[in-house]
Amino acid sequence: MARKTRKYSKKTQSTVHRAMKKRKAGTLKSGRSGRKVKSRKQAIAIGLSEARAAGRKVPKKASGRKTGRKTKRKSRK
Repeated sequence: MARKTRKYSKKTQSTVHRAMKKRKAGTLKSGRSGRKVKSRKQAIAIGLSEARAAGRKVPKKASGRKTGRKTKRKSRK
């Protein structure tokens, strides 16, 4: 069985870890607005973005994927 390669480098993991710690402490701020980040997913995204900017091993952004909520269609009778 072939061994899978790691998706993220160790430095990338530490960058995301640092962003998560800052979020927990309440000091992580979003880019443009400078508002405090409360969402766990947003903190991860910021960490990955910083790692990407630093040239670390990070997979490309998923393009064309919709990130909104799925709406349920109700069948009418």
